[in-house]
Amino acid sequence: MMATGWRITLLGLGAGLVLGGCAAKQAPPIQHYALGMSRAEYRDYAGSKASPCDSEPRWFSDELTAVNGLLARFVRETEHAQDLKSPDQPRHLALLEEGLSTLPPVLKVHEGNLRALQTCGFRGTGAFPDLAMRGAEVMQEARERLALGPKIQAAAALREAQKKWRDEASEREAKARGTWCSKDPRVGQPDLYFARQLPDGHTEWFFCDGHVVEKSGEAEPTLLSPEGLSRAERRRVQPKKYLDAARGYPSEEMDRQPTSPPAPSEAGAASATNGVP
Repeated sequence: MMATGWRITLLGLGAGLVLGGCAAKQAPPIQHYALGMSRAEYRDYAGSKASPCDSEPRWFSDELTAVNGLLARFVRETEHAQDLKSPDQPRHLALLEEGLSTLPPVLKVHEGNLRALQTCGFRGTGAFPDLAMRGAEVMQEARERLALGPKIQAAAALREAQKKWRDEASEREAKARGTWCSKDPRVGQPDLYFARQLPDGHTEWFFCDGHVVEKSGEAEPTLLSPEGLSRAERRRVQPKKYLDAARGYPSEEMDRQPTSPPAPSEAGAASATNGVP
């Protein structure tokens, strides 16, 4: 009886060791990830100090398939993020921006899982060879797309700033006029309140009495008088004074279309004061 008892004890101890070993190889928890309309479930084996080689191969295959598919869809659905002529551009840009903030950690885990696959005995079986090859491809494509992200975002921000500049041109001019001109400006007094240079180089200088000096390209500037001036008012106008005032206007105060995207701290600021002296 005593020998039998010892055998039972030893068997129980052996079973405990086996169970303990299984517990040590327990699979990491499933991670749920969503990007746009795509969903994927995967496990972070390296982060949990576990090996996918100890997992159920079918499960591991499903996880790799899911992430490969998500990455392929991300690449496909951000293809037109910088194509302004594409009707899909806003949606593709939005997905790219979402990927920039959430996708890098998933890529890191997926890379580690694909690397660990090469140490598994089942790496050459079933769909694993294709999954490994496809995984390397879509990871490279996704990383290249993410690398373009900041440039695409900056270009989009610049286009928005330029549109805002065009849309608010009249508002900026009116604000400058209200700041620098009297309520009843005297004709013949060359008080310059605003100057604008268009993207094609055409430049305009605006005066409180309604006169405008224009210059296109390399041509000499010319003075344009407002309609309805009386004969006495026209006699008071001395073109040289207006032209000299235009030439002396500080270049740095010229209202020009933005050529670089606004800084993050300035992105939401109104551009109504751009170029206003």
